[in-house]
Amino acid sequence: MAEFTVAIELGSSKITGIAGRKNKDGSISILALAQEDASACIRKGVVYNIEKTVQALSNIIKKLETTLKTRIAHVYVGVGGQSIQSVRNTNVKTLPNDGEVTLEMINELMDANRSMQYPDKQILDAITQEYKVDNQYTNDPVGIQCKRIEGNFLNILQKRNYFMRLKKCFDQANITVLDMFLSPLVMADSVLSDAEKRGGCVLVDLGADTTTVCVYYKNIVRHLAVIPLGSNNITKDIASLQMEEKDAEKMKIKYGSAYTDINDIEKDRTYPIDDERTIEMPKFVEIVADRAREIIENVWNQVPEEFTNKLLGGFVLTGGGCNMRNIERAFRTYTDIDKIRVAKFVNEPIKSSNAIVNAKDGRMCTVLGILAKGDQNCAGNDIMGDLFDNIDEDNAHQNGNKPANNGRVLDQAETERIKQEELKKKQEEEERKRQQEEEEARRIEEERKRNSKKHKYATAIKSFFKKIVADEEDEK
Repeated sequence: MAEFTVAIELGSSKITGIAGRKNKDGSISILALAQEDASACIRKGVVYNIEKTVQALSNIIKKLETTLKTRIAHVYVGVGGQSIQSVRNTNVKTLPNDGEVTLEMINELMDANRSMQYPDKQILDAITQEYKVDNQYTNDPVGIQCKRIEGNFLNILQKRNYFMRLKKCFDQANITVLDMFLSPLVMADSVLSDAEKRGGCVLVDLGADTTTVCVYYKNIVRHLAVIPLGSNNITKDIASLQMEEKDAEKMKIKYGSAYTDINDIEKDRTYPIDDERTIEMPKFVEIVADRAREIIENVWNQVPEEFTNKLLGGFVLTGGGCNMRNIERAFRTYTDIDKIRVAKFVNEPIKSSNAIVNAKDGRMCTVLGILAKGDQNCAGNDIMGDLFDNIDEDNAHQNGNKPANNGRVLDQAETERIKQEELKKKQEEEERKRQQEEEEARRIEEERKRNSKKHKYATAIKSFFKKIVADEEDEK
């Protein structure tokens, strides 16, 4: 049986699907890659046209399966885009008589944080920052005597309707999602070094429609934000000079620079727009540089003040926007950080003959990070040379046999047997999905009940009465 992992990233410019096999030496061999234009269905990293997204996802799966000659049973998906944000939260517990902190107390603080309600949002992940035991901070408070313990958490949120919209797309495309990962965090694990995470750094993913900022310090995520600005904004600014966006994109790639020294600007120089029109270099430079500066200043404003002087790892830039000329100089100029590293590829050893992967231009880092995170086989049944994919079933019913692509002819009995097997597999898959959905619904309901005040009160009353009964029996 085939073994491979499949990852899907829904970016603002491209939806990317990739299949890879993890080797014993720790490397990943890329087996298949498929991309679909996302401009008509994804905005700011968020699904806005469900029908077109479903079609794009279906096309990607079909392309991958054709290359792999194997059905894809399930996939891993990255969640990101403008809908993602981080919020700090603090929970406090008072201990009587200088009590000792127990693991149960820590779990209570974490559960209380997880039960936090945010209007129209849901918690995707909850990251423990540190614990404050009386007046001392620690990462491991268990066993310490104190009067008061404070748990500080960073909750990663997403708008509930955005999440449901994403889920709906995969459901309608009949794609089973094995797990969803937070794209910024899996990318961080793939491009950052341990030293950068420990010493403090800011990972900046310069995407098409959004820029994602992820702050690390002492190996912990301290802040996560998505800015609704990206390299496409530069393209649109250039296009405002009355040209097509595709032509503006070409000019950005050819002449664009995130920073240009005033001494390097030639007042009399022009850049060609088309065969008839040109634009003065000073004006073009100003358009590009102003927008680049705006993006960088917004990134810098997202870094919490208490960490601005603790970033020994500096800035780490990735994503398609990191390819713009002088991007490092621009970051040094508009921030107080001198240490800038451009990460155009992941840390994992990748084996591939695909030109898009081997371009190592920062665009594949997220999907490769998702691929690296997946740890289960995503392969289904083998496809028998596309035997049944291009067959006219109506014609088959009329003639009693099916001509295969390899010239083989199936008799009516064999055809019917295969149809029944396929129907059985489909029914089993539908039943499995139904059971999974029911189990998930039960889990959510149980969690809701556990976290509700009514449930907690009822549990306390029940425990109280149990204790009374036990005491009475002891007296007897």
